[in-house]
Amino acid sequence: MNTDIWTPLKLSLQVACIASIVVLIVGILLGKWMAHRQFRGKVLFETLLLLPLVLPPTVVGFLLIVIFGKNSFVGDAIEWLFHAPIIFTFWAAVLSSVVVAFPLMYQSTKTGFEGVSRDIENAARVDGASEWKVLLFISIPLAAKAIISGGILSFARALGEFGATLMFAGNIPGKTQTAPLAIYTAIDSGNMSVAWTLVICMMVISFIMLLCVHLIRVDA
Repeated sequence: MNTDIWTPLKLSLQVACIASIVVLIVGILLGKWMAHRQFRGKVLFETLLLLPLVLPPTVVGFLLIVIFGKNSFVGDAIEWLFHAPIIFTFWAAVLSSVVVAFPLMYQSTKTGFEGVSRDIENAARVDGASEWKVLLFISIPLAAKAIISGGILSFARALGEFGATLMFAGNIPGKTQTAPLAIYTAIDSGNMSVAWTLVICMMVISFIMLLCVHLIRVDA
């Protein structure tokens, strides 16, 4: 069997791992900040955060091109800083996965933090704990199951990202061709053995991820 079959799967796992770390950190910070906070425009802001969850992947990809493309201010700044554009690179694939996976992480962490008693947090503050200590030693442990569930779902979503990655990162073998893109390419070229191998691998990984989420929720 051609060992190149495993390159897209390895790339997908790398992209999903990096994207999951990013959404985990940002999701925890933003979810905690939003959990018990009320302000004008909150509903509008949260709708914007969750929008990638319902937008067609091609729309997400288009918006990423517009925002981070070579003709945009952000794209020009990135190219000036790193001497290379982000579009059609490994990091474009990571960014695509971050955008589509973040809503799952945010929604889960916010729900978890909303379930944490404010009396417990306030008691820790009265005892002299800083906000960071309250977050690290009180809030996160009490919301751990929701955070872990969100992390697993985000990882699975990032692993299966297709449309936005295809448009923003391209389908470059060994560089941006993740497993979903490799499956599409294999089917298009009639190479069903490669397609089936990758499909089975993705199904097994996704099944394990969802099983873990189910077990966490049942245990809760």
